[in-house]
Amino acid sequence: MKFLIIGDIVGRPGRNTLFKYLEKRKQNYDFIIVNGENSAGGFGINVKIAKEMFERGADVITLGNHSWDKREIYTYINEQKNLIRPINFTKEAPGNGYTIVEKNGVKVAVINAQCKVFMPPIACPFLAIEEVLPKIKEETDIIILDFHGEATSEKQAMGWNLTGKVSAVYGTHTHTQTADERILPGGTAYISDIGMTGGHDGILGMNRRESIQRFKDGMPTRYSVCEENLRINGIELEVNEKTGKAVSIKRVNMGYDEI
Repeated sequence: MKFLIIGDIVGRPGRNTLFKYLEKRKQNYDFIIVNGENSAGGFGINVKIAKEMFERGADVITLGNHSWDKREIYTYINEQKNLIRPINFTKEAPGNGYTIVEKNGVKVAVINAQCKVFMPPIACPFLAIEEVLPKIKEETDIIILDFHGEATSEKQAMGWNLTGKVSAVYGTHTHTQTADERILPGGTAYISDIGMTGGHDGILGMNRRESIQRFKDGMPTRYSVCEENLRINGIELEVNEKTGKAVSIKRVNMGYDEI
């Protein structure tokens, strides 16, 4: 089973880059996951954008620390089971932290979790995942984790903690693709961060002038989305349908004109 997993989509430029890629290449994949937590102007996701992503080919949309930036998503996330937020948010938060999707006769579980290190206070992601894993494994061994956070050490720890138990652990949130993709002993694919889809000549997908000025003066500023050097980042993942073990992991890093 071949997966396409796309990293943090930033604003309209990121969405347009994603949609161009899907229009030309989605038939090459059996299952598509995208991180959409920055897809609405760089902060959060709204209902219109979520629906458009599903219509264009996304099977599951994951989120992160910007899950609640657009209030209209609060109700929709309860209605749309394939839009998920970090599982270690409070249990009173809207939505769910994982979903199981059956496609072409194969069940796939996707979990979303948020790191603790250098992130807003949140419950332990390790314990939250371990709590639900036995229940998920009753239905499928194909389990994919989007681990959203800053610290490479925490992401590596999660990879090793889950090796042999899930199909893949991949990082999101830093908007910077890492080159440490590998298959861990036990058959779990791992990469610290799959990167960002949007303008790469800015700073984390936003225009560099505002970011640089804030570093200089420390004052609040209104960020705008970068439209320069559009690129799509992510991974292609192949998983054995019978065992749930990863067969291969390959980075996706393409410019808009290369798609």
